[in-house]
Amino acid sequence: MAQRNEAGTLGQEVEALRQQLLVQREELNILRSGAGTGQNAVSIERATQQQLLGRIQGLEAQNAVLKEDILLFERLIPVAGEGAVIRIENFRVAQEVPGHFRYRLLLAFQPDRQSPDFRGRLQLVIDFDLAGKRVQLLLPDKRESLAEYQLELKHFLRREGAFELPVGAVLLGVEARVLQGDTLKFKRLAQL
Repeated sequence: MAQRNEAGTLGQEVEALRQQLLVQREELNILRSGAGTGQNAVSIERATQQQLLGRIQGLEAQNAVLKEDILLFERLIPVAGEGAVIRIENFRVAQEVPGHFRYRLLLAFQPDRQSPDFRGRLQLVIDFDLAGKRVQLLLPDKRESLAEYQLELKHFLRREGAFELPVGAVLLGVEARVLQGDTLKFKRLAQL
């Protein structure tokens, strides 16, 4: 009988240990799922922060463009007694591939009573270094169509174009000039 009591006690202890093991497994699963949820929450928070940072950077860039536009329009407000004025705004030059460049500019004209529109021409002066020697290129040159560089505007005109430099040339600067006849009306250096 003593063996039956021992066997019964051992059976109860084994059963109690099994129950305890089941309870601990359930607690472990709960803890694991809680840890996974915490990791997911951290991942979601990081992704949200990245999205917000991207939106902030986009809004800052948009804000800078709007400020630039406001400055442009403020400069266009006519001054009493001032005659007709032509200006070059937002002149930029960017390299597309080595030796090939693209330019973009905005011409703004403030007419007066005697000059309701502007007729003239655009000229580009391109400075570059070639094998340690400074070289200057004038556009349009004889090979290019002069019509492409003729200007006729009432208020605004956007111009875009491209030019090439010899292999190994390093661009130093680009100046845009607005001429009326042979008279220089305005010039501006490009942002490279």
